Amino acid sequence: MDLIIYFVDFFLHLDKYLDQIIQMFGVWAYVIMFLVIFCETGLVVTPLLPGDSLLFALGALAARGTLNIEILLVSLCVAAVLGDTVNYSVGKFLGPRVFHYPDSRFFKKEYLVRTHQFYEKHGGKTIIIARFIPIIRTFAPFVAGIGTMKYVRFITYNFVGGISWICVFLLAGYFFGGMPAVKNNFTLVIMAIIIISVMPGVFEYCRQKYFVSHREK
Repeated sequence: MDLIIYFVDFFLHLDKYLDQIIQMFGVWAYVIMFLVIFCETGLVVTPLLPGDSLLFALGALAARGTLNIEILLVSLCVAAVLGDTVNYSVGKFLGPRVFHYPDSRFFKKEYLVRTHQFYEKHGGKTIIIARFIPIIRTFAPFVAGIGTMKYVRFITYNFVGGISWICVFLLAGYFFGGMPAVKNNFTLVIMAIIIISVMPGVFEYCRQKYFVSHREK
């Protein structure tokens, strides 16, 4: 329970915790942020790491001069693209048998099935669209690897989606994070970003449930 409370507090007060990380680790903070974005996109066991909200907070800190926006843009774009590439490769290696794996503490088959349904509907564009949807973002390249998507096609979507995602949220934080209204209500802004980010996934899930229930009737 204490871990959950800490996790929620970390999400809602990213600026405070990031300031502490930067003070403690200095330039190594860039490496830590690189690893967080890489793991959030590259490992199916870490889908709950902060993504959109973290990028916005980092952009806001860069606007204050605490971090360098150019270094963030380059390093995090590399982390996002590399993360999806690794995820795709793992999915390719494991293949369809992963759908028969039981749930564990770090792996939820429900997320995998939901992403597969999303992928079936939107096709290759899922790699781009999913960048802006938490959890599905983590599983989309994995599902693409399991499926029949050619690597050349995947890497194109990967570059477009990864760079777009990093630039949108990082630059949004950079240009709007320093505004008094945003700065004085930073926690509310972070909450809004989290809610808006998960809404497409929630809507799709509810829509699927609705159609399944009506089909059974």
